[in-house]
Amino acid sequence: MATLGDIGVAATINILTAFAFFLAFAILRIQPVNDRVYFPKWYIKGLRSSPLGTGAFVGKLVNLDFRSYVRFLNWMPAALQMPEPELIDHAGLDSAVYLRIYLIGLKIFVPIAFLAFTILVPVNWTNSTLKHSNLTYSDLDKLSISNIPMGSTRFWTHLVMAYAFTFWTCYVLNKEYEIVASMRLHFLASEHRRPDQFTVLVRNVPPDPDESISELVEHFFLVNHPDHFLTHQVVYNANKLSELVNKKKKMRNWLDFYQLKYSRNQSKKPSLKTGFLGLWGTRVDAIDYYTSEIEKLSKEISLERDKVMNNPKAIMPAAFVSFRTRWGAAVCAQTQQSRNPTVWLTEWAPEPRDIYWDNLALPFVSLAVRRLIVAAAFFFLTFFFMIPIAFVQSLANIEGIEKALPFLKSLIEMKVVKSFIQGFLPGIALKIFLIFLPSILMLMSKFEGFISISGLERRSATRYYIFQFINVFLGSIITGTAFQQLNSFIHQSANDIPKTIGVSIPMKATFFITYIMVDGWAGVAGEILRLKPLIIYHLKNFFLVKTEKDREEAMDPGTIGFNTGEPQIQLYFLLGLVYAVVSPILLPFIIVFFGLAYVVYRHQIINVYNQEYESAAAFWPDVHGRIIVALVVSQLLLMGLLSTKHAAQSTPLLVTLPVLTIWFHRFCKGRYEPAFVKYPLQEAMMKDTLERAREPNLNLKSFLQNAYIHPVFKDGDDSDNDETTEAGEKEPVLVPTKRQSRRNTPLASKRSGSFSSLLPEDQELS
Repeated sequence: MATLGDIGVAATINILTAFAFFLAFAILRIQPVNDRVYFPKWYIKGLRSSPLGTGAFVGKLVNLDFRSYVRFLNWMPAALQMPEPELIDHAGLDSAVYLRIYLIGLKIFVPIAFLAFTILVPVNWTNSTLKHSNLTYSDLDKLSISNIPMGSTRFWTHLVMAYAFTFWTCYVLNKEYEIVASMRLHFLASEHRRPDQFTVLVRNVPPDPDESISELVEHFFLVNHPDHFLTHQVVYNANKLSELVNKKKKMRNWLDFYQLKYSRNQSKKPSLKTGFLGLWGTRVDAIDYYTSEIEKLSKEISLERDKVMNNPKAIMPAAFVSFRTRWGAAVCAQTQQSRNPTVWLTEWAPEPRDIYWDNLALPFVSLAVRRLIVAAAFFFLTFFFMIPIAFVQSLANIEGIEKALPFLKSLIEMKVVKSFIQGFLPGIALKIFLIFLPSILMLMSKFEGFISISGLERRSATRYYIFQFINVFLGSIITGTAFQQLNSFIHQSANDIPKTIGVSIPMKATFFITYIMVDGWAGVAGEILRLKPLIIYHLKNFFLVKTEKDREEAMDPGTIGFNTGEPQIQLYFLLGLVYAVVSPILLPFIIVFFGLAYVVYRHQIINVYNQEYESAAAFWPDVHGRIIVALVVSQLLLMGLLSTKHAAQSTPLLVTLPVLTIWFHRFCKGRYEPAFVKYPLQEAMMKDTLERAREPNLNLKSFLQNAYIHPVFKDGDDSDNDETTEAGEKEPVLVPTKRQSRRNTPLASKRSGSFSSLLPEDQELS
């Protein structure tokens, strides 16, 4: 068992590691040559100029002001100075609300830790149960519930604290949900005009033998939304064209690289082998080869573009439909359009930069099958992730290592080595195994067919949290694989599952403390160092950069990474709520994580990250729901643990807690969640009225007409710009439809479901 000394060694290692990262960051960030790595957000906004342009040669690369080295931690107070309204203007509501998740952690756990250390810890410490038992225990276990004798009346303290912690957590969650909902509505009301405020995505457009998709969409909305329909843009299957354009960009980058290389040394023309990865094949002139390949790709792109624009089969049964007012868009997005609820499906369009264009080309009917396949794949990924978890747990077991490798026994028994193995190695090993998981989960979400980047990230975040809950939390507690857990759970009654896990919880406090230090403390410090972007930037800068534009493209500001960051935070909420009553010693480590992460990510959001999209904090209901899940899990596990301690009289009182918590969640869902899934018509009308008063001559059609054209039609490479722009501008023009010219026809089309033929002849379509 790990002792306080082992925890101290692990804490020292992680504190020194974090301090080393912070020190390295403090030195690197003030060097002029690294300015674009650590302040890219300001360059993107055009509010910062490169310090490389002035001063002596050495001064361009290295900061010679030694006074700035003394103030190496001044970035911390600077990160906290920007007020939240200014932060929202600077980085968006998503970023500002994401930071509030860390603040919630502090708001919940600081008071809980105070109560736990003033009431629970003395109650646990003043017993001698472990001392008089034959069990192997550590000093940490004396602070936990394990030190309370069976059937003791002291368990009433833990019961009362469980109620206190639950009520406090729910109070904080309620206040935060109310604040964030208000922030969202205020943000939407005060936000500048955006295309997605006026636009709806319509999917599963039914086929019609008489009309094209474009004509059918225009006709349907002219008839059913005559006063508000403005324009539309059909969705093309341009995935192959997009691949060709991206391939051409890569080829052009290589051509630029070899041209730059030749310009620096004209005595020898660069060459390459045309085989796999350039390892074999015919050696050719690199510049001529890439010039030829680019010419071939340009012809392919031109042919593919013509094919997409002129082939009716390349048009998907979907379209972006724009309206004259936000009110008209809100009505369309939030109502059923047809008698048949499976066609003419409408939803709010994501903002243009949030769209994941590849998935718009997927047939809508295939989405259900795709989601079933992904659900099965995720199940097997979760429950067969056994080898790395089992390996990680074996690292924490000194006896297991000595048994497998007896010749290392003398080395392992050394105090420093033993402390390192138990206090540092398991956490870092688990972290390494989890590195590749987010990429796998994101691929699953893409296969499922989500049409927005924000949707992809939210679904990936949900799966990442489930995976961590099963494999990192439950897997580590039971010291087995998820598949073994599943097998054992199947063969025991549901009442025994909380008992099985509850018994193991106190024994795993040490492992989770080290995990928090490695993943939380050192991980957050490593985030601010940005070592990977730093190396990549300087490699690009050395080999590829020729112009100021090249230097801007070499910057990699990155994003918050909601799909990985938020589930990781939720794991700390889960650990904190589970161990608050069981083993409160965990709480200070979690508080340090939340405080440190808040400062670091505030700095990154202000100076570094450039969000790909703005969802106006649409993710908040997920955040709230996962904290509620953590709260209910902590209550069930405490119930199971107390039942093994012969404190059965507490069970009826503990059963009430999950019931109250779930009722609270339903209350919050009904009271606040509509602000995140619906747009009030009153708000839409107010914003429309204000806009008409301020800009009576606004040409909204020109603003919306090309907003939802596929990027390969809008901003292709230089050689194709004129052609693509012209192609993109053709489609949104409204054209007379057959259906409009045949309104006397006594019967509607058999397949369109349109009732336009029943309109009276004198009803004009505007």
